[in-house]
Amino acid sequence: MDLVENQKQAIRQWAQEGCGLSELQKKILAQFGISMTYMDVRLLILDLGIKLQEKSKPADTSLAANAPASSRVGQTTPESKSPWPNAGAASGGVSVGIDRVTTPGSVVSGTVTFSDGVSATWFLDQLGRLALNPGKPGYAPSQQDVQSFQRELKSALSKMGY
Repeated sequence: MDLVENQKQAIRQWAQEGCGLSELQKKILAQFGISMTYMDVRLLILDLGIKLQEKSKPADTSLAANAPASSRVGQTTPESKSPWPNAGAASGGVSVGIDRVTTPGSVVSGTVTFSDGVSATWFLDQLGRLALNPGKPGYAPSQQDVQSFQRELKSALSKMGY
């Protein structure tokens, strides 16, 4: 791709301002009318010798951040800025998370933390049946928690288009 010098300079300036690859891709299309794939932009940046600035992320000192990744799958918190919906403790202390990678054999799956702090995994199968697998053997959530879970799950799934 042959860019004129003023276009190259504009791209350098945008990168200095902290634009990432996808932002650069959008600006190149908007400003210059040049449609480029993400990989094309990446290769252009390498060709121009531009170093992208990484945006600093605040350190997360919460206990969930220090937990093993396998226990956090599908768990979301407002400070994690995850794209998946989270009910949080706003309604009865029941928090619902949706897995990014669905459990095999299910349409959608995730985790729930009840008001007493007990976590469980859940999934919906192809027939619309809801299954709940608590972390504690013999655990049964309160009727109020079950109702809160169902409301929050319905809300979270409707936000995702289910």
